[in-house]
Amino acid sequence: MTEHYLPTGLPVPGPEQDGLSRPYWEGLKAGRLMIQRCSGCRVWQWGPEWICHSCHGFDLTWEEVRAEGRIYSWERVWHPVHPALKTAVPYLVLLVELREPKTVRLIGNLLGDPRQPVSIGAEVAGEFEHHTASEPPFSLLQWRVP
Repeated sequence: MTEHYLPTGLPVPGPEQDGLSRPYWEGLKAGRLMIQRCSGCRVWQWGPEWICHSCHGFDLTWEEVRAEGRIYSWERVWHPVHPALKTAVPYLVLLVELREPKTVRLIGNLLGDPRQPVSIGAEVAGEFEHHTASEPPFSLLQWRVP
């Protein structure tokens, strides 16, 4: 994808200073969706943590999953939350339940016409949006109805 969905001028997203979510952001740059999983109890979790939400173990890994899912919830945004978005409204924000693991839900934008009809449960596929001209470069995961 060469076109960017949202305008420039927004804060550059990326990992925290402690690097906890670095595998997620590096995965996006490589066109891969990486989600955290406990090596002990094998439970998936999102957002990233230093400790497993289920067994409280500290042996967490990052595993690649398919960027596919269903719309769990959505909102059409009409009021810009940042000055750079003043000319970008409306836009669509989704909460997507991944196909596998179904216990993970991610937020992202729905690409295409911002006034398109949206249905809870509709299938969506992820698209990696690479911002290579940004400093530092970053990538986002956006969504599209196939």
